[in-house]
Amino acid sequence: MNTEIQIEFNKIQNIWSELAATDYAKNLIEKAGVILDEKKLRKQLRDTTDSREMIEKLGAPPLQNVNEIAEVITVARRGECLTPYQLERVETVLAVVERLAHYLARGKEFGNPLAYYDENLDALEFLRDEIARQIRNEAVDDRATKELFEIRSGIAQAEDKMKQKAEQIIRSNKDIMADSFYALRSGRVCVLVKKEYKFKIPGSVIDKSATGNTLFVEPVGVSKYFEEIELLKIDEENEIYKILYTLTAMVSDAADVLEENMHMIEKLDFIFSKGKLSVDLGCVEPSINLDRRIKLTEARHPLMDKEENVPLNISLGENDTKGIVITGPNTGGKTVAIKTVMLNSYMAQCGLHVTCKGADICMNSNYLCDIGDGQNLSKNLSTFSAHIKNVLGILDRVNEDSFVIMDELGSGTDPTEGMGIAVAILEELRKSGANFLVTTHYPEVKEYAEKTEYIVNARMTFDKETLMPTYRMVIGEAGESCAFYIADRLGMPRDMLATAVEAAYGNKAAKTYDLLNDIDENVMSEMTAGTNGGDSNRKSGGNPVGDSNGKSGRNSSGKSAGNPNGRKQPAERIIKMKTKNSKKNLSTLYNIGDSVMVQPDNKIGIVCEPVNEKGVLRVQIAGKKIWINHKRVKLHVRAEELYPEDYDFSIIFDSVETRKMRHDMGRKYVDGTLNLNDDE
Repeated sequence: MNTEIQIEFNKIQNIWSELAATDYAKNLIEKAGVILDEKKLRKQLRDTTDSREMIEKLGAPPLQNVNEIAEVITVARRGECLTPYQLERVETVLAVVERLAHYLARGKEFGNPLAYYDENLDALEFLRDEIARQIRNEAVDDRATKELFEIRSGIAQAEDKMKQKAEQIIRSNKDIMADSFYALRSGRVCVLVKKEYKFKIPGSVIDKSATGNTLFVEPVGVSKYFEEIELLKIDEENEIYKILYTLTAMVSDAADVLEENMHMIEKLDFIFSKGKLSVDLGCVEPSINLDRRIKLTEARHPLMDKEENVPLNISLGENDTKGIVITGPNTGGKTVAIKTVMLNSYMAQCGLHVTCKGADICMNSNYLCDIGDGQNLSKNLSTFSAHIKNVLGILDRVNEDSFVIMDELGSGTDPTEGMGIAVAILEELRKSGANFLVTTHYPEVKEYAEKTEYIVNARMTFDKETLMPTYRMVIGEAGESCAFYIADRLGMPRDMLATAVEAAYGNKAAKTYDLLNDIDENVMSEMTAGTNGGDSNRKSGGNPVGDSNGKSGRNSSGKSAGNPNGRKQPAERIIKMKTKNSKKNLSTLYNIGDSVMVQPDNKIGIVCEPVNEKGVLRVQIAGKKIWINHKRVKLHVRAEELYPEDYDFSIIFDSVETRKMRHDMGRKYVDGTLNLNDDE
């Protein structure tokens, strides 16, 4: 079964996707999954933290969908003419680039690493200004060029003269006119002449009325202006195409920069969408470990109301605890608890923040889940059959780096046999060395957890007055189902309850059982018990990944218990980040003259100023000097391999004028200022 759907991560994705502006980011969110590379995961979490910090200090970034620009760039590169609408889309994107660059630049005030992405944005001010000047309201502006303005002025004047001429003819020939106004027919100005006076007005008959009594005549004096307008419109069309092709060529020349801007906007949109999600859900950055330790402080389910949800505290993987068996009433919140733990762990390993006050979460190679009845009528699978099929699939894939949750372990069949199967499943999970959380009602399973090493009991407390869960977990104690009490409070007749008690505990118990007046004190204490992080029933010794004899979780035939054919499916592995023996001195990372590769575009540059105390260095790329974080720079070739000893780097970094002035200043007084930071 699909783990993302069972733990409701797909609903988190839907919320997350609404916070993204670009199609690219939405597509990444749709495909989001756990990250197995430790270095990449830590980078993703840092990005989420940095984006949240910038949003909290500067507000939401100015981002929008730039998908349309890709098609515009393709059309321009093919040499086709861009429409005014397409050119305005280019102008809009460049306006977004400019606003985003200013937004990021403000982030440099508090040293946010994301702020340095502004070096990869180019607003192309000249192109944007040209488009804004010549294109307006999805059309070429009258004053785009002097020629176009003169042509359109000529058209307007000719149209006025044409209308004035028509009005003059109407005034001079009132008796033969069918009406006192002119009309347009096929773009021509016509006067309405009575049929019997057809030859009184020299000109061409363009149309006639439905009755045939009125003729629409274009007078000769009017037609000459129409012909003048038609010629001017041809000139206008030619001038418009000239303007559009010129702007298209400018867009084509800037295509590479536009694409880089587009990719950077899409990348930043994905990063900032994670920060927005963290703000909206009230999340914190989790700590990541590879020690199989999960510790959540005041964790809550991200989809539940903050006001109603009771925080959950849980610790797994510490003090040799690999699994927790959770018991309690049906409405006690057991399923919510295990979903909360796995969903927060899953979000953390996707590079997202988690809904906790504090979290220390281990990386897991896979997340395995069995929740719900799984009944499938099309495949003729009962609840129990579907459950066992799913469990066997989990046991086939589980390993010591897995995280497993199972709800209502062993349910859906005969209680005695179901209990036995539940114990067998728990034993296989224990042998695998995986972290796991399971829920159950079987008392025998509670007893198994009580006496088995690396597994502890836990219970969910329950308010018997309101019949509502409190969502509080007490680790180290087994819970009760409270079935008779709940049935009584919901109105089950006493004779039915007596029959149920007799069937469960015998005739003697049925005679003395008083649900209202004889509630056990230990049961009452559950109503007020808080979260207990300790474990009074801790076991020690033994082998967490083998049986009591130190053997691995396989039977005598060498076959896996979860796979009778003995073939285990290959499991995903976690990629550990390379450890560093000592913290490097940043100032010695790069020297002046070193050839470096700037990420993520792999552009080659030369170091002109080494790394400062803030971790930023200056690199010259294509004659332009930029400041950039050292984490985005990779050494290409050392300076000593490229240049002789005592090489004068001013030849590379300074302009000819600067070098000449420095030389003259060394010999004599020179009137002027030496520019040591010129960018050529």
